[in-house]
Amino acid sequence: MAHHGTGKRRFAARDEAPLHPAFLERLTGMPGAEPEALVKALDAVPPVSIRLNPLKPFPIQADQVPWCTQGRYLPERPSFTLDPLLHAGAYYVQEAASMLLEQAVLASGAMQRDTLALDLCGAPGGKTTHLLSLLTPGSLVIANEVEPGRRRILAENCWKWGAPNVAIAGSDPAALEDLSGIFDLIVVDAPCSGEGLFRRDPFARRQWSPQLVQQCAAVQQRIVEQAWDALAPGGTIIYSTCTWELEEDEARMAQLLALGAEPLPLPISAAWGVVLSERDGAIAYRCYPHRLQGEGFFLFAARKPGQLPSRDARPVIHRTDPPPWIDQQACLSLVERAGIRYARPAAWAAALDRIAGALALEAPGIPVAERKGDGWVPHAAAALSALRAADHRPVLDLSLPEALAYLRGAALSAADAQGTALVRHRGLGLGWAQGAGRRWNNRWPSPWRIRMLAAGAPPVPWSEP
Repeated sequence: MAHHGTGKRRFAARDEAPLHPAFLERLTGMPGAEPEALVKALDAVPPVSIRLNPLKPFPIQADQVPWCTQGRYLPERPSFTLDPLLHAGAYYVQEAASMLLEQAVLASGAMQRDTLALDLCGAPGGKTTHLLSLLTPGSLVIANEVEPGRRRILAENCWKWGAPNVAIAGSDPAALEDLSGIFDLIVVDAPCSGEGLFRRDPFARRQWSPQLVQQCAAVQQRIVEQAWDALAPGGTIIYSTCTWELEEDEARMAQLLALGAEPLPLPISAAWGVVLSERDGAIAYRCYPHRLQGEGFFLFAARKPGQLPSRDARPVIHRTDPPPWIDQQACLSLVERAGIRYARPAAWAAALDRIAGALALEAPGIPVAERKGDGWVPHAAAALSALRAADHRPVLDLSLPEALAYLRGAALSAADAQGTALVRHRGLGLGWAQGAGRRWNNRWPSPWRIRMLAAGAPPVPWSEP
């Protein structure tokens, strides 16, 4: 998951990164900004929030984020890294204001039908995993990220989330030119100048400049045009940023309106503190840390004129050879690439083949098996996936200390370890271990391992005693 530190450290770092004078001057033109109150809020410790994974429930007592069904506030920032449930994909650490995406997806109607969705700027995975929880199980989400390092984090977070209906792509938005009118829903969480991160990210303060705003606006203008062309008639585009700049926000709303977009009003409660920004009869939504319990965020949703294509008569390709650790009843199409077998929903096989002709599909489905010698062994993602066979044996149920040792890469002692065991913590699949007589060899991926030696913050409230 994303990097997390303690609130105390971030607060000290903010003192060392003063706000840019030009930013302070521009605040007066931002709808609802209330400069004095906003600047004061930017020097406060930010709230802590997580979004629960409905596929992997666990007991938790916490206040709900008003605009997100699975969003929860925590009283303080714990040591998330030392919680095995984070690594099992039971929740995602996410800033609360960005969870407003749920209201846009709700208004789009995409939650009532199988949807072909694209998260165009997907890393690190907050919006993608949220989409996977909101859309129907028969939907398909393409998570795209052009930068390789960020794309690896995106894939890790999507695979840990466990939903089986996601593919990972790594293309510049320009590649959408060959996919005109294909997607029912497109989320553009655009790269931006990052003003909404000022409270919790000193780097965002240091890098900000009027020139950065201009550069981001130019990139966003191109991305919006390319995304609009790839949107199917009747489809919905959701545009968001974590900045308050008019050039990056309302200007993009105006661009979409000029392209023919029909603004989509959202079911926003006045009690939430979200600021409505009206331009040319359209409404966008702004979040400020002094008005609500969250960070800076902007969102606008619009529909493309026309009628969405029917997806009720999609051909189904049946495959009868999933590996034994995968649910044998799942209707999957398996593809092999570079020694890895990927499972993808059979109903979307033809669409994925078409998409692969334009976008670089780095992972055309969920990796379920990898070649080892002359045979196949379970891929790490399979242990975390809803596709995993429910009756896999043997199973190793680990305590908190044992699970942390496993996540650090340690082998597990045994009397007679044979075969491939499923490692679990509190009933949730975590990874695999390979039997080697007196020990279970660790198969948790090295890039995912915990490097932290000691907690820098309190344990999570739901931690075992």
